[in-house]
Amino acid sequence: MMEGYQRMEKGRNSEFSKDKQLDEFRVDNAGEKTTTNQGLRISEDEHSLKAGERGPTLMEDFHFREKMTHFDHERIPERVVHARGFGAHGHFQVYKPMAHLTKARFLQDPSVRTPVFVRFSTVAGSRGSGDTVRDVRGFATKFYTEEGNYDLVGNNIPVFFIQDAMKFPDLIHAVKPEPHNEMPQAASAHDTFWDFVANNTETAHMIMWHLSDRAIPRSYRMMEGFGVHTFRLVNEQGEAHFVKFHWKPVLGVHSLVWDEAQKIAGKDPDFHRRDLYEAIEMGKYPEYELGIQVIKEENEFNFDFDILDPTKLWPEEIVPVQLIGKMILNKNTDNVFAETEQAAFHPGHVVPGIDFSNDPLLQGRLFSYTDTQLIRLGGPNFHEIPINRSITPVHNNQRDGYHRMTINKGQVSYHKNSLAGNSPEPAAPEEGGYQHYQEKVEGRKVQRRSDSFKDHYSQAKLFWNSMSKVEKQHIIEAFRFELGKVKSKDIRAQVVNMFTNVDGYLAEQVAAGLGLEAPPNPDEVSGTFESPALSQENTVKTPDTRKVAILADNGFAAPELNLLLAALEEAGIRGEIISSSLGMIKSNQGDEAEVQHTFLTSSSVEFDAVFVAGGEESANRFKLSKDALDFINEAYKHYKAVGAAGEGVEVLLANGILAPDSDPGIIADRDKEKIRDIAAEFIQAVAQHRHWGRTV
Repeated sequence: MMEGYQRMEKGRNSEFSKDKQLDEFRVDNAGEKTTTNQGLRISEDEHSLKAGERGPTLMEDFHFREKMTHFDHERIPERVVHARGFGAHGHFQVYKPMAHLTKARFLQDPSVRTPVFVRFSTVAGSRGSGDTVRDVRGFATKFYTEEGNYDLVGNNIPVFFIQDAMKFPDLIHAVKPEPHNEMPQAASAHDTFWDFVANNTETAHMIMWHLSDRAIPRSYRMMEGFGVHTFRLVNEQGEAHFVKFHWKPVLGVHSLVWDEAQKIAGKDPDFHRRDLYEAIEMGKYPEYELGIQVIKEENEFNFDFDILDPTKLWPEEIVPVQLIGKMILNKNTDNVFAETEQAAFHPGHVVPGIDFSNDPLLQGRLFSYTDTQLIRLGGPNFHEIPINRSITPVHNNQRDGYHRMTINKGQVSYHKNSLAGNSPEPAAPEEGGYQHYQEKVEGRKVQRRSDSFKDHYSQAKLFWNSMSKVEKQHIIEAFRFELGKVKSKDIRAQVVNMFTNVDGYLAEQVAAGLGLEAPPNPDEVSGTFESPALSQENTVKTPDTRKVAILADNGFAAPELNLLLAALEEAGIRGEIISSSLGMIKSNQGDEAEVQHTFLTSSSVEFDAVFVAGGEESANRFKLSKDALDFINEAYKHYKAVGAAGEGVEVLLANGILAPDSDPGIIADRDKEKIRDIAAEFIQAVAQHRHWGRTV
């Protein structure tokens, strides 16, 4: 009875237990002979079997049929939502035992590294859509714990559009491409989505997040994650607390600007997945701290919002976030399809010590996710796909079905039984058996929502009040863009009227951009309450892992460039040389440097900052190069740090930068002897991410 649990005990300190489990499924074909899927070596893999050289192909060519049949079935149905995803492996460690809140074993021992697999995604677009579209991002984490798999299936936004899962199909039907013409792809800027918003005002809070910079993150590595729903933590004594989960990126929370996001979607639709993949390959492992907000059960009704409402957050100033552990992603997948695409997440995959609340959206998800995997992954055995396998032994009476891998021995497949000594049998709670929290539930069967869910605007107002002046302007511009794509003037007007309930100035500015008149007496929610934690202006700012484009050509000043590159590397910044052509360029002293990109193969939107190297010949080339000047100007327009040394300053002047007064984030000096000081100031400017005080 205890054998499986004892095996878990023996392996609990093995960081790579999941990775080792996957080893038997990893295949390297290097140096091997080709075989069929049955292991038969074959002598021909280019020509089908024919009746004569010019004759018909014969049906008996079993290798051709197997190869073609497999190819015909290589695609599985993509996810209805979160189709565009990218994943990575890593591990999680708790900082200190959390026994006072939960009996979940992976949250007890700081020395234990729990393997994890994380899948990041966009919600609305198809698998082939772009990474940088305006959208909610999925942040799903599978913990391979010693008690079974635990899935924390969340988003990069802490609230959601709707309050009840009954409306989820309607939301997705509305935001997906319109069925009559299958447009637009991966975009919410169309009539059906905004018609849904205007007629379902519970969306108000989520719309504020969706139109903020949060919906266009700089990187998966610089993006928060949230469990969205209210869950329960339960300790050994049976005491429960309500909890919300947070992932806090160590690099801070940073975003793109809208013009930049649109251009990246065309220039590199794989921008986010490439960023994550390359960071891990270079050893710049993404790190996230796990935080929890905790509310005692007896305090459930002590707030002016319902803590079970998924369109509401718990302000951090009222319910602080406690950081309890760290996750590090340190290994890319070996095969995106086998791992990322076949990964099956489910909020109902929990371990002892973690339980559910009566959040009506969560309750619906507990059914939906398993139902989805059945159609996507071909039946009930999706848990046997390597990426989904628990690292703990699996023993139950479930049998058969599509793609069954387990070979169960014995004649018994039912409970209770005497032929097999009634095994497998349930484990008692003290043996690690899961026990649902015994919450008292009573009431009439109704199809209604609690009155406490009727407030649709106060937290939308909270979010607006918490934004900086620049962030508010971005929200206004996002409204104007999205509604500007809506063809129905009536829907535009409905939305403007709806958001007068949030803020009169917001509605007025959106209306002005659409050629509409805002209602004269907006009925907005009163109050000046705010939560500074919601503004990205208050996040961590570091130069670590940033990318800088260095413009240099033949005749560059080698000593200064080498010192700059060394300073950038020491700060954790990746400097890459951009020039008119690939290959080697020579300095004014005969030294050589390798060019990584040309103006044709790269763009400023793919970098966090731009620096123009010194050297008279190099600078003179760039002053006459429209490509170089456009490259610099675009970075300037997107509020990025722009630097130059020596003659490189003249290139900025030729672009109208630095005249008549210096702008924020422009670090330039003609004195090449000051290159160390220039580099230090430039690195600090890069760390700021954007320089909003700049006039563009």
